[in-house]
Amino acid sequence: MVSSQAAAPEARPMAAATDIPEVLVRTPHETTLAGRPLRYEATVGSLTLREAQRTDEQGKVQEDKAQAQLFYIAYTLSDAPTHERPLTFCFNGGPGSSSVWLHLGLLGPRRVACDDLGHCGAPPYALCDNDASLLLESDLVFIDPVGTGYSRMNPGEKGSEFHDYQRDQDAVAEFIRLYLSRHGRWASPKFLIGESYGTTRAAGLARLLQERHDVDLNGVMLVSMALDYQTLSFDHGNDLPYALFVPGYAATAWYHQALPAALQQRPLKEVVAEAERFAMGAYWSALMQGSRLDAAARTRIGAALARLTGLSPAFVQRCGLRIEDNRFFKELLRERGLTVGRIDARFTGQDRDDAGEHAQDDPSMNNLTGAYAVGINRLLREQLGYQSDAPYLVHAPLYKTWGWKGYENRYVAAGDALRRTMQANPSLQVYVASGYYDLATPHAAGDYSLSHLGLREAQQDRVQVSYYEAGHMMYIERLGRERMAQELRAFVRRAAGKD
Repeated sequence: MVSSQAAAPEARPMAAATDIPEVLVRTPHETTLAGRPLRYEATVGSLTLREAQRTDEQGKVQEDKAQAQLFYIAYTLSDAPTHERPLTFCFNGGPGSSSVWLHLGLLGPRRVACDDLGHCGAPPYALCDNDASLLLESDLVFIDPVGTGYSRMNPGEKGSEFHDYQRDQDAVAEFIRLYLSRHGRWASPKFLIGESYGTTRAAGLARLLQERHDVDLNGVMLVSMALDYQTLSFDHGNDLPYALFVPGYAATAWYHQALPAALQQRPLKEVVAEAERFAMGAYWSALMQGSRLDAAARTRIGAALARLTGLSPAFVQRCGLRIEDNRFFKELLRERGLTVGRIDARFTGQDRDDAGEHAQDDPSMNNLTGAYAVGINRLLREQLGYQSDAPYLVHAPLYKTWGWKGYENRYVAAGDALRRTMQANPSLQVYVASGYYDLATPHAAGDYSLSHLGLREAQQDRVQVSYYEAGHMMYIERLGRERMAQELRAFVRRAAGKD
């Protein structure tokens, strides 16, 4: 059971009287993890991000200008030497997501209560102790990028200033530098963990920290990886995702018992393996031929694709052998009047009617969003002693206007930044977690990205990949969470040199 005692908020002195005061609220807590009683301190705070120093026309250095407040929640073990204690910086994706998912689903000392399969139940939802918390092996800092959580631009600043691929990484890197200095953590083993777009951020951030701030990491943990956006973008002329989504479609159809009987009776991993061989073999060869594929081959490939995806041969042919994800969500269980989820394809929903081409929303996110919003608001106010009338933005639609400077007219590819970081830092270890029922960042797309990084054999040995019979957030279910906790704890111990 977690116990706590709230402390009064503190305001740090700032360089300019007009700056917004930084928040700092500390509370002591106790919990038990893996049978060990632990005392820890929770810190709710903000750090000010400043514009780089400028020189005017007369050569005079102008005062740094405060641009934004980056909000965070940190957990640090009490009475532990900070130079020995690993430190993990955590964030989610979107772009536009706060860190609430990793915080209250997997890593923090408290989590959103759910059943063994990840269903959160009915409102008003609940929080419970989290036996899977990584706090057992590492201190934790959950970062909300600008425009999410309570992180905001200062008055008069452009709200979109940090809503860009590179500017976002600049901001998080500066936050990490400030945090290491303010809290005396330069000597700690250092880790990043990101989910979804957070893995895109983590790959670039690892390189940026190394190049700009001379921060070498011990490990990077990538949950539901998105490094190469060509693998995920259903654009005309880009056949890659049509092949890479097929294994995830097969897993989804298997789960919903929509496959032919002979396939349905086989174990999931065997079905997925067959779908992988087909997708990157006969199917990929057929896609490459385009309209030159003859009628007999088109019929044969269509029948094989229908068999592995649970769709009808006629539908597959109408799609030109190319099944977009949005069509699959609607079509697979159309005759049952159901749609399947994108984030977790095991979840089903119902639209107003069954005649549409695309699902109206994502039933897997419907299951989670309200419960996690309640969880973070209750945690902050009732247990961490932080009060604010401002809304905590769990997920802002920043992705709609996100800037991609440096990647105009081409696909985002963050993988090379990770490869270069591994090359420059031979001690860096990488952990990757992928879910078979994830149709947002499918496991086969992640595997393709890893196999095309250009890693040498010795570098490949430093990458650990784990597959889960789960979705994008494999930790919402009990078995996935328990296994992931064991793997992450072991990964941190090993990468920090403690094993």
